Amino acid sequence: MTNDKKRIAYFVSPHGFGHAARASAVMGAVHKTDPKIHFDIFTTIPPWFFEESLESTYTYHPLMTDIGLVQETPLYADLARTVVRLNRFIPFEESQISGLAMKIDRLNCELVICDIAPMGIAVAREGGLPSVLVENFTWDWVYQEYIEHYDSLKHHVDYLGRLFSEADYHVQTQPVCSLKPVDLNVLPVSRKARSAGDEVRQALRIPEGARMVLITMGGVPENYRSLKGLKLPEDLYLIVPGDSNAFSVYDHLILLPHHSKFFHPDLINAADAVVGKVGYSTLAEVYHGGAPFGYIKREHFRESEILAAYIERHMNGFAIEEKRLRTGDWVSVVSRLLEMPRIRRRVPNGAEQVAKFVCGLL
Repeated sequence: MTNDKKRIAYFVSPHGFGHAARASAVMGAVHKTDPKIHFDIFTTIPPWFFEESLESTYTYHPLMTDIGLVQETPLYADLARTVVRLNRFIPFEESQISGLAMKIDRLNCELVICDIAPMGIAVAREGGLPSVLVENFTWDWVYQEYIEHYDSLKHHVDYLGRLFSEADYHVQTQPVCSLKPVDLNVLPVSRKARSAGDEVRQALRIPEGARMVLITMGGVPENYRSLKGLKLPEDLYLIVPGDSNAFSVYDHLILLPHHSKFFHPDLINAADAVVGKVGYSTLAEVYHGGAPFGYIKREHFRESEILAAYIERHMNGFAIEEKRLRTGDWVSVVSRLLEMPRIRRRVPNGAEQVAKFVCGLL
């Protein structure tokens, strides 16, 4: 690597794939603005996710940066286990933070960006580097909902709230859960599609003229093999990423592994409609792709209602109950979803807005 490279340390929450997707979108836009920037990524998100998402140069550093919520399924969290892991994880060990500060100093990093792993803020502060917090919610805000049932969370909310407030620069990405005075507020941040929809459909072996519905539940594995028993219209195909170890076809149901040759934003771009968990990165990718969205809310998760309200105001789609997805009853309303028009966006991707801000700091 030539010594004219600039380096940014990026601390990414491993809670699902949404934070990694948003971080990848920002890194891609920063690289497009300034190709000399090299990223040092700290997370436990699988390395293949960044290999698939990034064209910029980067170094992967495996590190548990965050707890978030311990997920039982894509829609349900195990709060008791979450509290146990938080009790072990925070407050951060001073020796770990000082060691990481020395590491990013040796790497010659000039800036630390955090999505939404507060460890990065602590490391930046210890190392005397500026920090940028990128979020649409922070963990103290999420944990507040559960204090009534888990009193020990109060200490974690206070600790994390202080850490988040110490970021030198604060960027919020729409849909924002808790609006605050910040340095920058941007439109939804998403990775961009790379392939034409027709090319993706052909690779999926979907006949010309057929309709394609993508079912996506984010980065937490889920089993929807019950969909194999559905009686689908002759011209309807369901695509389910993350529900198989290999590319598998069951009549009109196509199951894909998490790590497949199909880039997730390409699948969304090729779909006539999307059905899935309402998480940040899925919402952002569907927002920019423009397909109608049959969204499934997560109970007892504060972000979910805010994302749902954003869809109702700015996108085409409607809510689908989780049990209807599991039983296959939602297929009876898919025709209504497919009748909704695709929205052609004429707005910038929030990633480009963040990139301009970040490059300005360097």
